[in-house]
Amino acid sequence: MNTADGPPPGLDFDDRTDFADAPRGLVDRFEPCVIRNSRGRVVWDNDRWDVMRRDCPDTVHPSLWRIGQLNSQQGLFEVVPGIYQARGLDGSNMTLVEGDTGVVAIDPLCSKETAAAAMELYRRNRGDRPVRAVIYTHSHGDHFGGVHGVTSSEAVGAGECAIVAPEGFMEHAVSENVFAGPAMRRRASYMYGATLPAGPEGMVGFGLAQGMSQGSFGLIPPTVTVEATGQELNLDGVRFVFQLAPDTEAPSEMNLALPDRAVLLIAENVTHTLHNVLTLRGALVRDAHAWASSITESLQLFGDAEVLIGSHHWPTWGRENVWRMLTEQRDAYAYLHDQTVRLMNRGLTGAEIAEELTEFPGELGRAWSVRGYYGSLSHNVKAVYQRYMGWFDGNPAHLWQHPPVEQARRYVAFMGGADAVLAKARSSYEEGDLRWVAEVLNHVVFADPANTEARELLATTYERLGYAQENGTWRNFYLTGARELRAPDEQRPVRPGFSLGSVDMIAALTTLQVFQSLAVCVDGPRAAAHRLLIRWEFTDSDDVWTLLLGNGVLTPLHGDAPGGEKPQATLRLERGALDRIVAGRSSFTDARAAGAIELDGDADALAVFESLLEQPSAAFPIVLP
Repeated sequence: MNTADGPPPGLDFDDRTDFADAPRGLVDRFEPCVIRNSRGRVVWDNDRWDVMRRDCPDTVHPSLWRIGQLNSQQGLFEVVPGIYQARGLDGSNMTLVEGDTGVVAIDPLCSKETAAAAMELYRRNRGDRPVRAVIYTHSHGDHFGGVHGVTSSEAVGAGECAIVAPEGFMEHAVSENVFAGPAMRRRASYMYGATLPAGPEGMVGFGLAQGMSQGSFGLIPPTVTVEATGQELNLDGVRFVFQLAPDTEAPSEMNLALPDRAVLLIAENVTHTLHNVLTLRGALVRDAHAWASSITESLQLFGDAEVLIGSHHWPTWGRENVWRMLTEQRDAYAYLHDQTVRLMNRGLTGAEIAEELTEFPGELGRAWSVRGYYGSLSHNVKAVYQRYMGWFDGNPAHLWQHPPVEQARRYVAFMGGADAVLAKARSSYEEGDLRWVAEVLNHVVFADPANTEARELLATTYERLGYAQENGTWRNFYLTGARELRAPDEQRPVRPGFSLGSVDMIAALTTLQVFQSLAVCVDGPRAAAHRLLIRWEFTDSDDVWTLLLGNGVLTPLHGDAPGGEKPQATLRLERGALDRIVAGRSSFTDARAAGAIELDGDADALAVFESLLEQPSAAFPIVLP
């Protein structure tokens, strides 16, 4: 269900099990829970969610309000003796497992500052235990970005702390956070309601969490790779058994069990919400069938677990409850996959299937753990369709459509002009057909973005749609869209200068990955007029690379160019100089002037290369053309 005028039928709001489990084991909490960086800027404020202690207002779906009340609880919690979780200090949980001499930190939050605060809270209650290992359960940034808050590159390099991750972690962490990062971050500002005020008319969370911190994001590459299900590691005297779960919630993901403590950590594959088969910020389409099968394997491997914990939300205690939770989640992903495929093979398109599959059946439809707070049945079934069938629905009318602005101009003209469309849209608005109002007014706005009357009615429509959503990300998209229609320049984030990420993130990449990241920034049509060959000699590693630019394509070559072709320019530099340039902290010109790059050969070749790199947009329009 995505909209409702009141509590959804069939849901038991008198069931207080989750409200008993969410605060269970509370050891300590921050008062106030406001975390700042070294310059005093707030990177996390959990106190803004105190508003959720009130009764649900008319502007929020009651089911979404309920999950927000649960998610807004913060502090350090004891799961079982020796295992603790920091929750409500960021958009994810950090789990701390005590070992013989220190502690193992699992999923160190989004930011250095919040992770450090979580460690402070832990240590003031459990003593100053050193971090002996860090485990990344998967390749999403909210599960590794705060690693520098719990350990350091120096400690890892000295062998004092291991970094454990699943097979394929670095490849997918890079592709998501660097290759497509700029586009994803812009859409993520909508999905997570980054510009919305917290409260009944704004952001109330997004089901999976209440928000994402805005601190220092980093990455330390893994030193230990989990390569197979059943692999065991002894970390600081604690036995961990791993289950690889690729192509589930993330392309590189793993679950882990602590069999000596009867605890299963299910990463982000099982949560107290239906998750995304395709997240609205953008990602690779996930495999719902593999996801369901992975949970079945978890039941088979670790069915004796007495406690289930995850990288989000609160734990589940008791073997029967653990089985119920895993089974409900498994069946949710299997149902939406299988029924989408059934209807797809009947000839329905993704949009049509979404209108058919609006609720889970029977007991599954009454289970709190599979409500569509983060993912939704509607956009998940479209994602399953997309995974199998792609963007094209088979109708030749949709094969070569005009782009949005040209479509909009033609639609508005066919419908009798903007004034006529607005008049009809007001009638449909009064009749409550808000989906139709949004569609036709979007055409008016894209045909003439200066039409303030259309923009205001569209913004009001988005607000009404947003207030009715059970899904937190849908709500955030609608309400952010409304704000940007009314004040677009105030809402869009602006990040000047060329940058593909933080220095720390870029430094964690291989040199090949850095050059591949630059390749997707090359302006191909302009670059097609040039052929460049530039040799890169990294003086701190004796590594040599050659970049070949031809046919509008940048090709990294390890070593010299084939065929003995001579480079136009040779650069000598430390790898850190390149990292700073790619992160936007310097430029090729500045680095040469500072002596960080020595150049032999044609300096114009480097200048041309630099001029062909396009700055990714941090603020491209979404609800306006």
